[in-house]
Amino acid sequence: MGGHTRRRSSRSFLHLSLAVLAATALTGCSVASGDPNIPVPTFPVPAPGQAAPGSEPIKIAIPDDCTRLMSNDQAGALFGQPLGSVTAQTVRGVPEPSVGRTERVACTYRAGGQDTMSNAAKGPVLYQLNIGRYGDAAGAKRQWQLNSNAERGDARSSKDLTIADAPAVLIERADESTLAVVYGVDTLTFVLPVSAPGQNRSAAETLPDLAKRILPALAPTQPAGSRPAPAPAPPSPAPATEAGRPSVAAAPGPA
Repeated sequence: MGGHTRRRSSRSFLHLSLAVLAATALTGCSVASGDPNIPVPTFPVPAPGQAAPGSEPIKIAIPDDCTRLMSNDQAGALFGQPLGSVTAQTVRGVPEPSVGRTERVACTYRAGGQDTMSNAAKGPVLYQLNIGRYGDAAGAKRQWQLNSNAERGDARSSKDLTIADAPAVLIERADESTLAVVYGVDTLTFVLPVSAPGQNRSAAETLPDLAKRILPALAPTQPAGSRPAPAPAPPSPAPATEAGRPSVAAAPGPA
């Protein structure tokens, strides 16, 4: 009697273990696909440089830390990476007076965390972002046009876009896709390798989505008055009318 009980208990435990393993495997698959439904941030209402109550003033400069534009965990979630496994590397460039560039920052987001010995980033690149700031919006747009035209030269395809009222060009190649954006006094170049892990969307979906998340964080760091004005709202449709009869709004008043 006791032997039958032990055998039944062993079989029950085995079935339970297999169920747990199956659930874990399914969970792992869902994480690896990324989550494109993370809410996209909105543009801040305060003026550029104005911080929220109780926080430090926002420096009018491209941030020295790329995680102020997109956190490691948010990048990891968008690319379906395990929590805490993504690192962002920030490299500050030098001004280039000959083209009017006053600042440059390069961001590289990688999967796989950091090497515990050297503290250097390791693992495959998820995406890269280069930001240049110029003395005025005209200078930024001029350089963006030069760069994007040069990028089109060896592209498999290219497409003009508008992202958050900012002109952009999507350029696709066999090994990577690039999105070049000009926003106020800033140029932004996003690079998405075809080999980036965790992608479950096309580059035409992923890159504009990344830009929509970065621009609201970058906007408050721009000088006052340099952000592009929002596009005008489309005109309201004319009131409906019956054939041959003016609408009530258009009817003449009493003589």
